[in-house]
Amino acid sequence: MGIAENIARIRERMAAAARRAGRNPDEVTLMAVTKTFPPDAIREAHAAGIRVFGENRVQEFAGKFEAVRDLDGAEWHMIGHLQSNKAAKAVELFGAVDSIDSVKLAERVDAAARAAGKNVDVLIEINMGGEETKSGIAPDSGELDALLAALPPLENISVRGLMTVPPLTEDPEGARPYFLHLHEIRSQIASRAIAHVDMGVLSMGMSHDFEVAIEEGSTCVRVGSAIFGLRSKA
Repeated sequence: MGIAENIARIRERMAAAARRAGRNPDEVTLMAVTKTFPPDAIREAHAAGIRVFGENRVQEFAGKFEAVRDLDGAEWHMIGHLQSNKAAKAVELFGAVDSIDSVKLAERVDAAARAAGKNVDVLIEINMGGEETKSGIAPDSGELDALLAALPPLENISVRGLMTVPPLTEDPEGARPYFLHLHEIRSQIASRAIAHVDMGVLSMGMSHDFEVAIEEGSTCVRVGSAIFGLRSKA
């Protein structure tokens, strides 16, 4: 199947998952994750109706940006781990950073956005499985509380919700407890009414488990290989 056919099939599966959960399918955004895929693939996905794209590396997307910057209505999200010294470049290229995982990074992105005269939407990344190989803040931790406390003065970033990459399990059902827990954390944070913090977005679910994520409240699923095919090892 081609990219357009894959997208159509994924949207059908997303809609079915939403209906199983008693949700409106329109509440869930399909983000195409374009890490390692060329501009032509991005343009093909855009032609098939995708408007939200995620990239994992600042330098890689910088090399693609000129070839895709003309795509009407496209939103570019940084979803990979962002080093604080690359915050300014990320703010230049992306409209959103979905992987804030420390006070330092939040402050760097805010400063870069202020210098650029922009406001940047961000998500807080939560490391639900406590995996050392993954970035993100530990759930229910003092580190998360410290980040939330530091957010109100940062007027050039707007926290829109949470993101996670749960531990990979062969059975997609293995991710369900992590998705459920993130939903609970979102509700707890929302109840605190913190300035510049809106918990409307739950970015969770990828190619192998997006249906389970939707059933547990995801508002954005990040799909790469199921749209574009197997990626290279780059």
